[in-house]
Amino acid sequence: MTERFKRIHIIVLDSVGIGEATDAANYNDEGCDTLGHTAEAMNGLNVPNLTKLGLSNIRPERPIQGVPIQEKPLAYYTKMHEVSAGKDSMDGHWEMMGLPVRTPLHTFPNGFPDELVQKIESFSGRKVLWNKPASGTEIIKKFGERQMKTGELIVYTSGDSVLQIAAHEHVIPLEELYKICEYARKLTIDEPYHLGRVIARPYVGNSADTFERTANRRDLTLVPPEKTVLNFLNDAGLDTLAVGKINDIFSGKGIKEGWHTVSNEDGMERFTALLDRDFHGLSFTNLVDFDAKYGHRREPVLFGKALEAFDRQLGEALPKLKKDDLLMITADHGNDPGFRGTDHTREFVPLLVYSPSFSSVGAFPVRQTFADLGATVADNFAVEMPKTGESFLSFLN
Repeated sequence: MTERFKRIHIIVLDSVGIGEATDAANYNDEGCDTLGHTAEAMNGLNVPNLTKLGLSNIRPERPIQGVPIQEKPLAYYTKMHEVSAGKDSMDGHWEMMGLPVRTPLHTFPNGFPDELVQKIESFSGRKVLWNKPASGTEIIKKFGERQMKTGELIVYTSGDSVLQIAAHEHVIPLEELYKICEYARKLTIDEPYHLGRVIARPYVGNSADTFERTANRRDLTLVPPEKTVLNFLNDAGLDTLAVGKINDIFSGKGIKEGWHTVSNEDGMERFTALLDRDFHGLSFTNLVDFDAKYGHRREPVLFGKALEAFDRQLGEALPKLKKDDLLMITADHGNDPGFRGTDHTREFVPLLVYSPSFSSVGAFPVRQTFADLGATVADNFAVEMPKTGESFLSFLN
């Protein structure tokens, strides 16, 4: 079968959910709605490009404030439900590429066991501070000045399966912090910890009022236990281009080229530049600011402004798409900035599917797993299909 599209592009708006999932109650997330609450805080979102594609058409019973339903949207539109056990970035992205995380990873609501902490202290020669759940920005405000004086490691976690280590870049050099995190990663791959991610969280500044986390964050995930659609593409000699934290999430597996980014703006500039490049395969972009800067901090207005800024850059990218390009815009989970707590929220995620070649567009059925994305990519390029996921390539006309 002749492939429909030479290039497929996936943009993940990290944490931009579109309302509680059917199993939200299992996660104590009833009532969450990232896009809805963000739009309300903004008194309406100004996102003309997402509007034209059909963002509010996804849920016509409850349109997003400021985003009118389109009589003739430019894209196919629907939403997707996650089947993975967790609601973090690793689960969401792995599922997109055909590998749902069915077994819950461990979380540590009371902090990490003493034996793990002692091993980290012994390896690093530094004491561990805090070792409980926390908001990353708040914990740096609380202990950053002490950490600068003592050289301790600020270790914290969240509702996700994650161990985070924060340290001032001028107190603990990046390479040292990365080595400590790599050691912690090795300790937590298998039972009894079986942890999803270890994250290096460097920051700079001189006082609690000026501390700021830097773009030198590193996510050390588990290595996918099986091949994903990225591997199938890579094995077939196709291009797999990763922008943002995609390379970290997949531990580099199945990725031909990857670029870390420092912001959403940087990520979109990299994506837009890729549209000028003659490649054959998949570009996979993650825009993390929605999540890291605004969702966890419960900043709905700033979250909304970031969506509007993304929309402006999307407007610059869309004219660069060719007839044999396919663009899919989605998210990996929710992180409702108008909700209680500081953790991710269990939500449906939006899916907008666009190509200049489409002759007809509209709604198509709700996807029961994010893996339908990967199945569609694999179907288009006639590579091995993932075990999970149903292609919607035949819907696209």
